[in-house]
Amino acid sequence: MTGMDSDAGARPRPARVALFTSCMGDLATGGPARATVEVLEAMGFAVELPRGQTCCGQPALNSGYPAEAGTLLDRWLRIFAPYDAVVTPAGSCAAHLHHHLGRLRAPTPEQRALVQRTYEFSQFVMAYGAGLRLRLRGSVTYHDSCHMARTLGERRAPRELLGRIEGLEVREMAGCDTCCGFGGTFAVKFPEVSVAMADTKLGTAAASGADWLVSADPGCLLHLGGRARKAGPPVRTRHLAELVRDALVPGELPAGPGATAEVPA
Repeated sequence: MTGMDSDAGARPRPARVALFTSCMGDLATGGPARATVEVLEAMGFAVELPRGQTCCGQPALNSGYPAEAGTLLDRWLRIFAPYDAVVTPAGSCAAHLHHHLGRLRAPTPEQRALVQRTYEFSQFVMAYGAGLRLRLRGSVTYHDSCHMARTLGERRAPRELLGRIEGLEVREMAGCDTCCGFGGTFAVKFPEVSVAMADTKLGTAAASGADWLVSADPGCLLHLGGRARKAGPPVRTRHLAELVRDALVPGELPAGPGATAEVPA
């Protein structure tokens, strides 16, 4: 699905929901994947983790290997075919699947339907999480990752989800959709340019005065968080799924009285 203009909210509630962790979530940043499961469970879903899942093919395609990317995509399509919905905490992976399916393969109607029921985290929560009660004191600024904003066309869902969190202030930073410099293999091939771009993004985030820099892409956050800890402005990073998990109000599904959480130190 592209953007929030789809009819996702009008679809029947999915019975079988799978988590697509992504390579980054599996190998380097497991927190967002775990948080995604916790939020979906709070929404009443029993989340399945297909053990045979591997990469969706995005890194191979970005590196100039479309045949290898297509092989990985074929495997992804087989693994996730049985599920009514697939949710990923990686906006760039969701973008790859939606944008490149028809470019790498001549998909069957079933394969197209599978990708259409594949959601980035905030899309799924906005479509099926109306009963969630969220509270968190603090402030955030949101970074639009390149693939999620430009390829998937999704800018609204994460902001609308942040706007649902009681007590949370969202401060838009200048250049919110400017690339952070990660770009997958770009950061490896052009480290000096990548670092300079990260410093620019961290500087604009710091200027917003927000407590946290939030994004829906683990790769961007791994890059920005690492640079901030090494030499950049002292900006704290947080994945959107982790922030929403922290904002869950125990015992308030659906809404009811409860304590207010705080942005973790």
